[in-house]
Amino acid sequence: MIQSSWFHFVVALFIGLLMGLERERSKGEGPQRGPAGIRTFGLAALAGAIGLNLAGAAGLVAVTICIGALAVASHVFSRRDDPGLTTEVALLLAPLCGGLAMSDPVLAAGAGVAVTILLAAKDPLHAFVKNVLTRQEIQDGLLLAVATVIVWPQLPDRPFGPFNALNPNKLWLMVILVLAIGALGHVATRALGARFGLPLAGLASGFVSSTATIGSMGGRAAAQPNALAGAVAGATLSTVSTFLQMSILLFAISPPTLLALAPALAAGGAVAAAYGVAFTLAAIGAVNESGEHSGKAVSLRAAFALTAALAVMVVAAATLKHYVGDAGVIVGAALAGLVDTHAAAISVASLAASGSLSAAQAVTPILAAMTCNALAKMVMAVSAGTGSFSLRVIPGIVASMAAAWIAALI
Repeated sequence: MIQSSWFHFVVALFIGLLMGLERERSKGEGPQRGPAGIRTFGLAALAGAIGLNLAGAAGLVAVTICIGALAVASHVFSRRDDPGLTTEVALLLAPLCGGLAMSDPVLAAGAGVAVTILLAAKDPLHAFVKNVLTRQEIQDGLLLAVATVIVWPQLPDRPFGPFNALNPNKLWLMVILVLAIGALGHVATRALGARFGLPLAGLASGFVSSTATIGSMGGRAAAQPNALAGAVAGATLSTVSTFLQMSILLFAISPPTLLALAPALAAGGAVAAAYGVAFTLAAIGAVNESGEHSGKAVSLRAAFALTAALAVMVVAAATLKHYVGDAGVIVGAALAGLVDTHAAAISVASLAASGSLSAAQAVTPILAAMTCNALAKMVMAVSAGTGSFSLRVIPGIVASMAAAWIAALI
């Protein structure tokens, strides 16, 4: 017990010393130096731990109030050329982290490291906010935050509408995905340029939703015509992610099914990769760097349009299923693939894993689901992008699926 208490005190002292280490280097020298350094922060954190240990929460509150009063007095009566409150606020956090270390040392240590990182990142953070971020990007970030944190949790997660096909929570998730993927593409473009940023963003985003990625890239191409080749590359490379993710899922659920589908997945993925790389190379010479950083990071109108298109496809699939019925595994998987190809593949692979289907019998339903999902991607390409975008993206989608079917049939 004594050893455990000493450990908590040591963690509290370590947190204070860590935070004070950074402040010691930043407070300057001489009469104009800052008010708190490594010793002050170390003692403040240790005081919080001792106060909590002796008198519980009341002791921690008393210590925090006293240190807060000292911090306020130091700010008022010290140098007047720096109106910031960073050191004073950090000094208040030190005893709180010290008190937290008495009950949860791991969480307290993490909080202390996070505070120290923020203290040390003053210059790059200020430069990023003032010199890198634009006002439009800040507004777009707030829009994404509102859509994710405020609106999404309020929407009911239950089916309604024709044939109970629409789920507001899931549909709004598509809005968030389109906004987030658009923001990722914008950040990648700012960092690497459209010639490299958009292809990489498309490849990464494809693991989340290739359909949403294609819609987002279409919106990017419509807003920035000079980034057309990069947007097409990103859209096509998101299909590569679909094939890779499908391979991973099948490996986890039913390795024999993966073995049976391996030629099809390899052929389709290779064709999509080659098509995407070709447009990536084209983007290197086609993009005008002077204009690639313009435009909004997210587009709520485009997100709504893409989600509406998805809702129409979901209702259409539910309608067909209602009137046609589950006419075998192939039809069921194909209809499910309009919405989510991976969910359809998981259901079929699970049947194969349980012995209800053989691995060879699972190939056609999974490819049917992927084909219907490819149709959904083509609808997204047409509805979100320009004619030039869709005319370039659709052949890549068709070619990759054709290669997969040919390899499977051979």
